Amino acid sequence: MHTDTSASTGRPDQVLTRVEDVKDHLNSVDLRLQTPTADEDRALLERTRHQIDDYVLPRLASLDAPLLAVVGGSTGAGKSTLVNALVGHEVSRSSALRPTTRQPLLLHHPDDAAWFEGPRILPDLARVHVHRDASAGPVDPDGGSMDSVALVSEPALRPGVAIVDAPDIDSVADANRALSRQLLEAADLWIFTTTAHRYADAVPWELLGEAARRDITVAVVLGRVPEGTGEQITGHLHQMLAQRGLAGSDVYVIPETRFDERGLLPDRHVAALRDWLAGLADDAQARSEVARRTVDGVLAQLADRLGAVARAEHGQIETVEALRAVVRERADHAAEVVAAATSDGTLLRGEVLARWQDFVGTGEFFRGLESAIGRVRDRLTSIVKGRPAPPEQVETALETGLQAVIVEAVADAAEQIERRWRSDPAGRALLEGRDYGALPEGFSESAAQTIRAWQSDVLALIEQEGAGRRTRARLAAFGVNGAAVALMILSFASTGGLAGLEVGIAGGAGVVGQKLLESIFGEDAVRRMARIANERLQERVTTLVEGALDDRFLPLLARERGAEDVAALAAHESALRAGLGGEPLAAGGAIDAADITEGGERA
Repeated sequence: MHTDTSASTGRPDQVLTRVEDVKDHLNSVDLRLQTPTADEDRALLERTRHQIDDYVLPRLASLDAPLLAVVGGSTGAGKSTLVNALVGHEVSRSSALRPTTRQPLLLHHPDDAAWFEGPRILPDLARVHVHRDASAGPVDPDGGSMDSVALVSEPALRPGVAIVDAPDIDSVADANRALSRQLLEAADLWIFTTTAHRYADAVPWELLGEAARRDITVAVVLGRVPEGTGEQITGHLHQMLAQRGLAGSDVYVIPETRFDERGLLPDRHVAALRDWLAGLADDAQARSEVARRTVDGVLAQLADRLGAVARAEHGQIETVEALRAVVRERADHAAEVVAAATSDGTLLRGEVLARWQDFVGTGEFFRGLESAIGRVRDRLTSIVKGRPAPPEQVETALETGLQAVIVEAVADAAEQIERRWRSDPAGRALLEGRDYGALPEGFSESAAQTIRAWQSDVLALIEQEGAGRRTRARLAAFGVNGAAVALMILSFASTGGLAGLEVGIAGGAGVVGQKLLESIFGEDAVRRMARIANERLQERVTTLVEGALDDRFLPLLARERGAEDVAALAAHESALRAGLGGEPLAAGGAIDAADITEGGERA
């Protein structure tokens, strides 16, 4: 086993620490809201996490570990046939049927076993050890499980380079395609297999474009080349590679041929590729250059992906704020509805007005009030002493009326929030299978408790204001509870919401309450107490309404991350782009669709 030299190299250790920080950050990224790009964003996030675990961290920790060469390509491109020819016997089952390869095979020299037996690379794939000899036929371990990798010890390989036979990149099975992409992103170099008839297919060129952006070493094996067409086809293939930033890639041509007596490609057709791999295996400096080049390319690609993840996370934050704003807007509106009802006389109808009238006197009293307003205190005292009605009845009527207003306002707000959330893809996904348009459970009783708490506030205000000796004497004639009820009525008696006869009645009720309180406390004190009573009512109602709606909807939006986390991703992105050498890396070549047709044929 090679000695790990990462501890003696300062720069890789610094980059390793940075990537570990990035991994921790990405593990806490929350993209669960269904934004317009959420599915693509989640897939990118998952691939980026895999890229870090499968390649970046293990390679930075062990720059001198054996290179991992992944053999990838389209269905029927001859991946398994090539692998068998490279090792000199059948190890991977090959067939013209699609798809053949399911469980990936990792072939390594026995001396390199320790590098691959543990979770150093591809940590989420279980290891299946295959003990066999060359005459045992193709490997078919563990029923071809897709969540494992078969480790095959092959003495025919040189120490220093391991080979992975990957699933088809265009497999009809989603799991095959995802695993193939994961393996390619864990590779130090990629051996891309294709054929003379399919080398311009769109799917492999998408991955070759990614390989260019990673600056990974790519060798292309062009198989089944008809006699006399090799120069023309390879010329166009080299042109396509150059256009996509892969001008330095070697192309190995395998002509149309028959298998030899072993059922393998003739050695002469794979000798050049085998010699190239053997040269890498025998040259530690060459392997190091390949590894460092790929690491720098992957770090640049990782930086690009961090930028995309940051944008995705910012989109999630914006969506949260938009949905949260709907809750806040409707909560504010509900509180305004209640405030209007408690300041324009709306509540002084029906039962509340009747109970107040019973408490202070008869209708005749109100009709005579204008001509006898100067004697209001004496009349009130004589009326109440003559035929008293408990102030608690007025308090109860007020509680019932105000409770109805609050419940209706919050019910309407909840319904509006649900409707507007369901018009948004993210909100609709959060509410799926839920009925959030109804009132929160127990809210009606909470509203009643809030009103009773406010009535206690008013009572305490009266008691505090009536603590003086002279005021206490005047207050005793009417009673603390009676004065508190009068102050509540005064709070609701502006008459803006009444019409007809009710205007005069409610106005009279307000005047009665006001003159009564002024006769006890004085005009300035009454004005101040009314303002305080209104403020405390609105504070309690606002707290109740906001709390009920927030508790109902906002837990669905709960997230612990914000704009500062997006900024942290941007900082990581800048640092990673410097790579191992400390200099920013240029982006690789982009895919040009000019030579790729929908059917995969050459244009």
